[in-house]
Amino acid sequence: MTVAPTMSRVNRLDLKKLEPLDDALELMFFGLKGMTREADEFLASHGLSRVHHRILFVIARRDGVTVGELLANLGVSKQAMHRPMKQLLDGGYVAVSRDPTRHRFKSLHLTELGRTTEREASARERSVMAAAFAEAGEGAQLAWSAVMAAVARRA
Repeated sequence: MTVAPTMSRVNRLDLKKLEPLDDALELMFFGLKGMTREADEFLASHGLSRVHHRILFVIARRDGVTVGELLANLGVSKQAMHRPMKQLLDGGYVAVSRDPTRHRFKSLHLTELGRTTEREASARERSVMAAAFAEAGEGAQLAWSAVMAAVARRA
């Protein structure tokens, strides 16, 4: 049985609805906060933030990704990427190598510390998602994935 989402307790204020889809926007905003809270706390204990996690997440799933590919995937500028990438490099989370076939390209790889950190932060988010899907019932993950895929295609 699928349970309709309830707006109770998703935020701390009684927000008025200005448009018909405001409930969906509110759930998206506070849902993201709920999904990332534990991971963000873990990352903060290492001096990292959500942007660092996004970088680690992509590199973990595309070892050897180039800086340009990473920028394009995340949709950020070199300027926006510079500081968090420098922190990850200096902190020993990410290593850089030259692509042997394309010498002008830098390939990015996670170090053992980077892999461990990414795995732990992502595990916290997966745990929240798994519990939410279980609570929402059969078909919830498929429906959620369909909605998020449609939204993501607009990125």
